[in-house]
Amino acid sequence: MGIGIGMLLGGLGLFLLGMLLMTDGLKQAAGPLLGRVLGWSTETRWRGLLAGMLLTGLVQSSSAVTVATIGFVNAGLLDLGQSLWVLFGANVGTTATGWLVALVGFKIKIELAALPLIGVGMGLRLSGPQSRRGALGSALAGFGVLFLGIGFMQQAIVIDGPGLPWGALGGGPLALLAFVLVGLALTVLMQSSSAVLAITLTLAQGGVVSLTAAAAMVIGSNIGTTVTALLAAVGATPNARRAASAHVAFNLVAATVALLLLPLLIHGVEGVRSLLGFKASPAVSLAIFHSVFNVLGVALMWPLARRLTIFLKRRFRTRDEDAGQPRYLDSNVASVPSLAADAMRRELQRLGDIALTAAWARLGHWHGDDHRPQEAAAYISLSQRIHDFVTGVNRGSMSERSAQAMATLLRVQRYYDTCHELSGELVIAPPQLHEPLQTATRALLQQGEQLLRCLDPARNEFAPLDRVQAEAFEADYQALKAGLLAAGAAGQLEIGRMDALLRSFSSLRRIIAQADKAAHLLASLEEHGDEEEEKSEKGDGEN
Repeated sequence: MGIGIGMLLGGLGLFLLGMLLMTDGLKQAAGPLLGRVLGWSTETRWRGLLAGMLLTGLVQSSSAVTVATIGFVNAGLLDLGQSLWVLFGANVGTTATGWLVALVGFKIKIELAALPLIGVGMGLRLSGPQSRRGALGSALAGFGVLFLGIGFMQQAIVIDGPGLPWGALGGGPLALLAFVLVGLALTVLMQSSSAVLAITLTLAQGGVVSLTAAAAMVIGSNIGTTVTALLAAVGATPNARRAASAHVAFNLVAATVALLLLPLLIHGVEGVRSLLGFKASPAVSLAIFHSVFNVLGVALMWPLARRLTIFLKRRFRTRDEDAGQPRYLDSNVASVPSLAADAMRRELQRLGDIALTAAWARLGHWHGDDHRPQEAAAYISLSQRIHDFVTGVNRGSMSERSAQAMATLLRVQRYYDTCHELSGELVIAPPQLHEPLQTATRALLQQGEQLLRCLDPARNEFAPLDRVQAEAFEADYQALKAGLLAAGAAGQLEIGRMDALLRSFSSLRRIIAQADKAAHLLASLEEHGDEEEEKSEKGDGEN
């Protein structure tokens, strides 16, 4: 029995390794496609479902599609109602793994297909590690390792199948509940419903458990994915927690109904198998059940989706109202570098808004406007959370372009940190000056406030300064500086007041310069992103 258990554990490990290689490779190869398909899915429920199914079947990872969808919701490209259908479609798309194992995994000869796949895949990987060819090579090698793991699990079941304790669970409702709990526990422990599905298919195909018991394990595995989603939502953004809640609702509703109707569903699955012309096979029947189970979930959620959306939008609002908490950053987004860079850029726009709003609000006090600066604590908190996020970004699969974007964004953050530090040096007491210094001072303050508004990345008029704006402000600054020095020298202005005003206007000048540098970097990132998208679209057209 020890040999069989060892082979079972080794086969499971190989299966998980293969899934990891395959998923990472497919995600890298299909990265640009994620955005285009999700953008296409915004119009109707059917498009959302198809997008979720297509992308999950393509990259073999519902979590990757979920993270990408959350990123699009945070970016405002998808609203919550549209994203629900992508998430529901992703649940249906996960059934592709079951079909892959049932139709190919149990029939493939390891020495004839799996091992050559590993060799060819690694050859492609080594020949272009940073290219799309290398990513496809990783995926191909992952397929081979996955099938190798299935082969070992099959052998383990042949050796130790009769000695495994599954039969002790017996039959009846309590036994079904026990199998549900087994599926749930295994999914939570391994953090992979695909691995649990592979084990379940292997046990069913080997005759160790009945089709009904295996179906109960599949139901438990789907419930187990909700625990993973809930854990991932801890400390996440409000939109991430809403999406996780929708995922939980989907699986709990589908699981409850499926358990109540399990005998009827098993009978119907056998009918569907015969109708499709498949030979009697527990693995194929279980793959059909997995698909029917998730399609049933979609059908059940169809009339409830609108109410669920309204309910979720009323929840998790506290953090949105806290300026010091991130809205776009969480551990889910950090696991996908391309999304991480985009989410960080959007969070830095908020950070810049807080810093520059504080600056121009202080300027507003000079000429009587009732502006309130953002609290310094909010800025410090958000800046620290961005630093923590960068530390947690997955660099293992980060492309060169994503790495460069992250480095640029860190420079942007440093510029805004400097703006925040300097804003405290702006004098907010209305200066009492003689003409024409009084008029010149007010004019430069108004000009500075206008430039800060233009440089605020959260505003519609956001744009880097052009040469005319920069030269005009510099000329007016130098003229006012000379006027203040002359007034101080002539005794028209107290020296202490003169020094305070000079320091204040020097700080304003530096704030505008730092904000302008940040604006140019942000603008360059957007331009490069547009260029990459155009190149990708041209490449698709040529192909």
